Amino acid sequence: MFSRSVAQTPKWMAPKEADDLKNPLVANSHILAAGKALYTANCGPCHGDKGRGDGPAAAGLNPKPADHTSAFVQNESDGSLFWKITEGRTPMPSYKKTFTDEQRWEIVTYIRSLAKPGKKK
Repeated sequence: MFSRSVAQTPKWMAPKEADDLKNPLVANSHILAAGKALYTANCGPCHGDKGRGDGPAAAGLNPKPADHTSAFVQNESDGSLFWKITEGRTPMPSYKKTFTDEQRWEIVTYIRSLAKPGKKK
């Protein structure tokens, strides 16, 4: 039986202008540690600690959380990821008022570190 991942069906696309947003942060140990802490506490329950979309809360969600290690996510622009974190989409909340811009960029930077080997942008 053919099975499709619900995480990207239908695909959640950021508006084209989101691609123009540039990550002002450079990945370093401080930025990655800050991003990991935010991600683990806030994204991990759904996306999983390793970002595979398999967190403990994922089973009950529709659509399923995205696999942040996937080529699909890793090929999105930083601006697109930032926009999605900012705006949210049911069942994912908006983090616009929860995190500062810098914290959202730290999460984007951390998501980049989750790329499967050979899939980094």
